[in-house]
Amino acid sequence: MELKEAIEKAKSDLAAATGLKPVSVVQVFRAKEGWHVHVEMVEMSRIPPATDVLGEYKVLLGEDGTMLGFERKRTRLRGE
Repeated sequence: MELKEAIEKAKSDLAAATGLKPVSVVQVFRAKEGWHVHVEMVEMSRIPPATDVLGEYKVLLGEDGTMLGFERKRTRLRGE
């Protein structure tokens, strides 16, 4: 699996699992256990958008692209 494929797979699988919308990928690296992809997701939309609540999630993908797990690392306001 290539880097771009890992990013797209992590975003789509995480969105399907959580029902949240992906905003950006903030970190990606490959290790012996698979791909680690950190994705920011919109947890709460607000007006103005600068006050949206974003969650950073760490997704672990196996070498075949299967999502092995995810966890929320932190939350922040979009404007921070």
